Amino acid sequence: MPVAAGGNLDLVARAMAQELSSSTGQQFLVENRPSASSLVGSQYVARAKPDGYTLLIVHSTFATAPSLLKNANYDPVKDFAGVSQTCWLPLILDVRPTLPVKSVQELIAYVRANPGKLTVAHAGLGTSGHMAWELFNQRLGGDLKVVQVPYKGSAPALMDLIGGQVDLSFDTFSTSIQHVKAGKVRALGLAGGKRSPIFPDMPTVAEAAGLPGYNPSIFNGISAPAGTPRDVLVYLQREIAKAVQKPEIRDRFQALGVDLTASESPEQFDEFMKQQVAHLSKLVRDAGIKPE
Repeated sequence: MPVAAGGNLDLVARAMAQELSSSTGQQFLVENRPSASSLVGSQYVARAKPDGYTLLIVHSTFATAPSLLKNANYDPVKDFAGVSQTCWLPLILDVRPTLPVKSVQELIAYVRANPGKLTVAHAGLGTSGHMAWELFNQRLGGDLKVVQVPYKGSAPALMDLIGGQVDLSFDTFSTSIQHVKAGKVRALGLAGGKRSPIFPDMPTVAEAAGLPGYNPSIFNGISAPAGTPRDVLVYLQREIAKAVQKPEIRDRFQALGVDLTASESPEQFDEFMKQQVAHLSKLVRDAGIKPE
């Protein structure tokens, strides 16, 4: 697990580990190896023995990191064999409650009327919130001039948004829910592929901004080191597919805004990963972001 314990990706990973342990009769343990851009955990699994006993929880930042960091030292496609996707985590476009906008269109107009004056908070270079903003800006013509404020995690970014130190952010829906309900932040739109049953009246950003197909949701999945036998990958994929269909599991995560899913095959997840890497790499290039 290349991120810290306690977040939504970690919760999904632990639920999958518990279900796989139960269904296969073998114990699956979650070992957290957090680091900037998930490098430590990703590099470790890329070099692990391809026997099916060491797996990696992969997500959007995993696919983006090699385009952004010179020291990534792994290829998200060539160095890994896909097992299955496990979920989508939609993002939400939040603003501080005192910002004088109440819709996505009002925000766009306000940013254009105040170039360079608003601040966008995110958890760091190449993270999902950062990429969501870059894609949003590109799809609107690239004329939204803001000051980007990178943090060392989404939690401090959200706290500063609540405190009014920054103006807006794209944060994970599940992290923002309680603060939206409490009125500590104002949600303008869901940055996902569809509306949420939790907030059915909240439009998607794609709807509100007139951006068909805009969906910067975080994907989450499981991969193994390249060279892992296909029969092992297929076996694991089938067990994951069974797990995500269990009503008690689906209901638990739907309440957090997490949309569980599974790939139809390891090959499908490999193809999905190729598409994600190509899409995110192009986004980085088009945004003019230079590798560090």
